[in-house]
Amino acid sequence: MYEDFVATDRWTGEPQHCVWKGTVVAIATRHADATDIRFAVNGRPLWIAMPNQAWVEQKQRNGKVITDYLAAQAAGRYLKQSIENGYDNGREFYTMTVDEVLEHAAAVVKEAGRTDFLPALPVVNSDAHPAELDFELPGEPHTVASEI
Repeated sequence: MYEDFVATDRWTGEPQHCVWKGTVVAIATRHADATDIRFAVNGRPLWIAMPNQAWVEQKQRNGKVITDYLAAQAAGRYLKQSIENGYDNGREFYTMTVDEVLEHAAAVVKEAGRTDFLPALPVVNSDAHPAELDFELPGEPHTVASEI
């Protein structure tokens, strides 16, 4: 679905290959009450910040939870829609609202039919070099993989 997809940039008509790379609870990395979903877009890092309040709202509204799989898919759907609607492709960080998270999560579940039909994450490649699995957070001087 939205863990590995191609979207066409509205302004340039160029294909944008988007691949999910990871999910990080932002409290630990940037002291934010959010969950950050990282994608590579044509090899460039791009982060989608999802407010943690969306998890609370989802549970209160319908008793369902947002799983890691669902969060990654909802962020990917948001990214695809943003690219196709003419997003600012120079940015590395986008922030979703609570309502956007809930809207995209509901749309993903509707597309999949049920949450257990969502693709499993992570997509693991046993031939991957550690540098391919590592990533830098904004402001980090280096990564562990750069030392290997």
